[in-house]
Order: sequence, then structure tokens, then C-alpha cells
Amino acid sequence: MTNEEQINQLNTGLSGKAPANILSEVLKIFGDKIGFSSSLGAEDQVITEMLAGIDKTVNIFTLDTGRMFPETYEVLHRTTNRFGLNIRVMFPDALRVEEMVNSKGINLFYESVENRKLCCHIRKIEPLQRALKGLEAWITGLRRQQSVTRHEMKLVEWDQTNGLIKINPLVEWTDELVWNYIRERNIPYNKLHEQGFPSIGCQPCTRAISASEDIRAGRWWWELPENKECGLHSH
Repeated sequence: MTNEEQINQLNTGLSGKAPANILSEVLKIFGDKIGFSSSLGAEDQVITEMLAGIDKTVNIFTLDTGRMFPETYEVLHRTTNRFGLNIRVMFPDALRVEEMVNSKGINLFYESVENRKLCCHIRKIEPLQRALKGLEAWITGLRRQQSVTRHEMKLVEWDQTNGLIKINPLVEWTDELVWNYIRERNIPYNKLHEQGFPSIGCQPCTRAISASEDIRAGRWWWELPENKECGLHSH
């Protein structure tokens, strides 16, 4: 079976099912060849809670860029304690970070899109690639509603960059569904969400937004909307 055939089969078989059921099925299909990449944002906290109810040994990892908010580390601590999970933390290569910072400056990302993408590549994409090595599929908390760059997303996609299947169980969920689920189950979440941060990344690249702004307006706010992806999720 080709990758395209497998993806079509998965989309057909999983379409219309509840996210928890989708997760249960893909864990059975891929076994130890699947992982979940959590940013510790609201959507990913929903998926973490669902996975904890299915299999606490599931491969969950998060990326620590070295420029995170203190509140993000706090939610990681509370999440592992609450669900009894081992969330693996992936760090960037120290020598690569040193070389970048010493040659281009500590806040190089404000200077150009190219510099920002370089920083994202070293701090996020390279650790992600190490985390995905040997896997056949990965789970994300991406939703179509999150940004203009994600409107065409599907439940199951082929990740050309990383060469494996990507599964987005919350792709059709709205903000309301996400937050109702979190509150009903008292799931730990990042307190910055209550301070105008719907999308939370690195501290120097994320700001609070107003109610009238797009969900991801606070991410790399000095760039055009079509550039607002770090490269982890290419479409």
C-alpha cells in the first residue's frame, strides 16, 4: 500500500469519529511507531488527557527551545504530576545555538524572516526531527481555525518534510469545544491563556492579543500572516 492509499484509507475510516476514538485506533495501528508532539498549549492538553486515558506509556514529547515562558514549564510540571506521564523533553543542540547566537545576535529573529526561520530550525525543527526518528506517524493538536495557513488541513496528512503520516484529531474542533473540554475535566492549562495569549510559543516571539485579532496574531507579530509558521507544520 502506498502512502497516499494508506492516508486515504485512514481518512475514510476515521472521519466523523470522536478524537479519543481516533487516538485509540491510531495507537493500535501504529503501536510504538507513533508519537505525540505537545506544545503544552490548550489543544495539546486536551489530547494529552485523552491519551492518558488510553495508554500512559504512549510516546509524548515536547520541545524546549531555551526561550520558553515560565508558565509553560509550570504547566509541564503540573501535567506530568496530574496524569502520571513521562513527557520527554527535547532540547536543541547547544553548539548550534551558541554558533547562531554568537554570529547573529541573541534576538536575531527580529532582523529578518530568514533569521527567524534559522532560529526556529535550530531550536525546534532539529529537535523535532530527532524525536520523530524511527516513527511512522505523529499526532498533533493542529486545528483549521487556528490560522490562515491551516485552513486546508485534513484529519490525516502526509508530512513530506519529515517523511511520515501526520494525524490531527482535533482538526475540526472550535475554540469553544477545546475550552469546554478543558473546564469540564479540570485539565491543567497555561495561565497565559487567561492573559490574552491564545497561542504560546517562545517568550520573545509571542505577545498578548486583543479579542478582535486572529488567534495567532501574537506569534511573530512583526511578520506577515502567511509567514507565521516555524516550519514544524508545513503545508
